[in-house]
Amino acid sequence: MFKKLFQRILYYLIKGILVVVPVAGAIFLIIWIFASLDNALNISQHFLEDEQGHPLYIPGIGLLTVICILILVGFIFTTFVTAPIRQWLSRTINRIPLFNTLYSSIKDFTEAFVGDAKKFNEPVLVQVNEMGLKKIGFLTQRDLSRVGLDSEVIVYFPYSYSFAGQVVVVESRFVEKLNMSATDAMKLVVSGGVSGLE
Repeated sequence: MFKKLFQRILYYLIKGILVVVPVAGAIFLIIWIFASLDNALNISQHFLEDEQGHPLYIPGIGLLTVICILILVGFIFTTFVTAPIRQWLSRTINRIPLFNTLYSSIKDFTEAFVGDAKKFNEPVLVQVNEMGLKKIGFLTQRDLSRVGLDSEVIVYFPYSYSFAGQVVVVESRFVEKLNMSATDAMKLVVSGGVSGLE
């Protein structure tokens, strides 16, 4: 009797963990990311003080400020900055050695997710060796003829449970298009293969 009761309680405990932990973990991460950004970017504490003279922190002001700045910059660049000015800015940035490398890498990575030419939208399956080992990745470059690699492509392999990944050059005959969405493929890889096939 006691053993069955204990097993039932353990069963409910496991079910509770499976329901609560993913929800709580996702909520915690979102709140932590937003709170960290808001705290770092909050300008109210530099200009406002409470009755005791301490810096006044207003939650949400930091993120609201960043969103407003991004909208304003986007509006200005879209409306007023002409192609010649953009080309001049690009040439100027290209002349700054270290900054150019960091800027172009971050810019290309950002555009891969939110730009007009998204890069991580073609999931593929790549044969790694003759034993049948295959890896899931994302085709990011189809044409490598400029570097003398006519029959090869670039595939990005994200790591499981990580924001990092690996870039490899592979012959196109080893690359097979996957019949699934980019979102599901990313979930499948990042989750270690346990999510994305629902």
